[in-house]
Amino acid sequence: MAMEQPTFAQPYDLVDDDARRALRKSVRMRAHLRDRGQTRFEIEVTDLSRSGFRAETSFTLWPGTIVWLTLPGLAALEAVVAWRDRYKYGCAFAKPLHPAVFDHIVALSLR
Repeated sequence: MAMEQPTFAQPYDLVDDDARRALRKSVRMRAHLRDRGQTRFEIEVTDLSRSGFRAETSFTLWPGTIVWLTLPGLAALEAVVAWRDRYKYGCAFAKPLHPAVFDHIVALSLR
């Protein structure tokens, strides 16, 4: 029996710029990221939308890599690396965040 591959939300570069700006919130929060078979490492999430996030880390990830984002107090969220610019990354969630979860995460970043 074949495993079903996750369907990911559109990566940042495929989303209309005006729609992105309306949905994105600037945040500053520490989180953890891990890819398959790797230990987790710390990242800084710098913006968030219901469909993905931007982060900074000194660890190297490649576009197309499936990762799991762990924010304080929440279960890990599956995502795929959509783009990389040296130490900055854009990732698309496997499933868009529920509006209440999105609002909760943004509120956490304000503390």
